[in-house]
Amino acid sequence: MTPDPKRPDPKRPDPVQPANAEALALVHQLLALGHAALAWQDPETRTPGISRIAFARDPQVGLLTLVSGLAPHFRALRDRPDCALMLGNVGDKGDPLTHPRLMIRARASFVAPDDPARPGLRDRWLQRNPKAQVYIDLPDFAFVRLTPTSALLNGGFARAFHIAPEDL
Repeated sequence: MTPDPKRPDPKRPDPVQPANAEALALVHQLLALGHAALAWQDPETRTPGISRIAFARDPQVGLLTLVSGLAPHFRALRDRPDCALMLGNVGDKGDPLTHPRLMIRARASFVAPDDPARPGLRDRWLQRNPKAQVYIDLPDFAFVRLTPTSALLNGGFARAFHIAPEDL
């Protein structure tokens, strides 16, 4: 009987390890970068898209971004909230596949303009991103909370770790 290439071999151990203290420390460094690539699906064409976003780990609400209504991912996240984030810096030297990166699968939810938590979100966002003062209060901008459902840390060659949502 020929093995099915789409199914993992049940006899082969999972090469992705459970997170350890070193992996979690690297996760927190990547979460502090302040930017991420956001993958989303166009609601009309169902084709994938990707955008560079400002990103923060807010102490009150968790993972967060601020999105303009003009951005294609605004409507995409409203209509199809499943998304993914990639955090990491490639750097100038060496093989880019050896640099650490964190992939987070998430579900997007928009923070209502009249949400009582919004003024605090706004203040904390501006502490991290002072240049956002120019556009943060425009009516088409919205905070989007990104609730993790799973994550995978690739810390370099042969260093892959499952990351639990609560560890983000």
